[in-house]
Amino acid sequence: MTQATALSLTALPLADALAQFRVEVSGVGMTQIPFSAVTFRDNGMASEDMAAIVRADLERSGQFRFVEPLPGGMDENSRPDLAPWRAKSSDALLTGSISKLSDGRFDVRFRLWDVVRGQDLGGLSYPASAAELRLAAHKIADFVYEKLTGEKGVFATRIAYVSKAGQRHTLLVADSDGENARAALTSAEPIISPSWAPGGRQLAYVSFESRKPVIYSHDVATGKRRLLANFRGSNSAPTWSPDGRQLVATLSISGNAQIYAMDADGGSPKRLSQSSSIDTEPAFSADGNTIFFVSDRGGSPQIYRMGAQGGNPQRVTFAGSYNISPSPSPDGRWLAFISRVGGGFKLHVMELSTGTVTALSDTSADESPSFSPNSRLIIYATRDRGQEALMTSTVDGRIKTRLASARGDIREPEWGPYAR
Repeated sequence: MTQATALSLTALPLADALAQFRVEVSGVGMTQIPFSAVTFRDNGMASEDMAAIVRADLERSGQFRFVEPLPGGMDENSRPDLAPWRAKSSDALLTGSISKLSDGRFDVRFRLWDVVRGQDLGGLSYPASAAELRLAAHKIADFVYEKLTGEKGVFATRIAYVSKAGQRHTLLVADSDGENARAALTSAEPIISPSWAPGGRQLAYVSFESRKPVIYSHDVATGKRRLLANFRGSNSAPTWSPDGRQLVATLSISGNAQIYAMDADGGSPKRLSQSSSIDTEPAFSADGNTIFFVSDRGGSPQIYRMGAQGGNPQRVTFAGSYNISPSPSPDGRWLAFISRVGGGFKLHVMELSTGTVTALSDTSADESPSFSPNSRLIIYATRDRGQEALMTSTVDGRIKTRLASARGDIREPEWGPYAR
């Protein structure tokens, strides 16, 4: 099979069966902000329900509870009587409108009200093409989230994951809610281990198109890619440093799988781990000073950490005989990982300052956890009700969201960073 027949590098819309996701939110959080979102004036001229997208985003975060709005139309220019909204126990109110611009785009405007204090919390206008309406809604949700929680939202970020349907492997990039999925790469051979570069413009991944694992970087906007690692033996598990200047990966140049660092622009790899065992799945801490990794040097797979320059490995996980897939949170507080429990594989999170470990999932085929950029949510792949699925969970495990495709295996999600 030639490379031309095995691969498609153009970014094409995915077929409806794979592009559409169903969002199901379950669980109850400890404290949730009650809010209302009124249907945007003239929303009927657009293909997306802006208020509904904002609602779904905020509910998925686990920190908001939707209150059905009062009847009657409003937009961002309305000065609402907030007393009836207080009587409905709504703490915040979102209004807005959509209009058509002369260039064919839409002008999406909104305003947020603090119902309790009777304050106008501000609003913005987003010009957007029809294809950008969902992104505009995610940006509005980010605005609301930040105004009401004081923390940055993640709804306008993206996720990457791999889908397999028959013999077709597809690397996909989608909105943070799983919608608007687009194929970045398709291949007749496996694609694994996607890893976002800082800024969200590039993905590194492993392709088997050469009948062996080889690491590439891929420009998400243009589809252009660059070979990063095709050394003797296996090249796998790439991850970027927080400054984007280098990658670490698992290479078997020495005969057994060890962790190496490579300059992002190429060059000879530098060996970081030194053992006769298998060392793999490296992941940088947010400050770039530590690398978490998996090793069976103690007899079974466990998570260790070492300095970014290598040396002095220290074991991190001690409970259970099989712990893999470390994912440190961007705020440095948490480590998500997968632990084998009673023959199943479950998502766990460790508070790094105390070593306290909490099981988060009710499923038993979890894999590949990845934190949202604000460290509040974890995305992971699992099998739920007989289907492969992407799930998100709050760090306390109380709110879970299922992003379930119609068909195909779904694997290895990776939550993208904030755009630069």
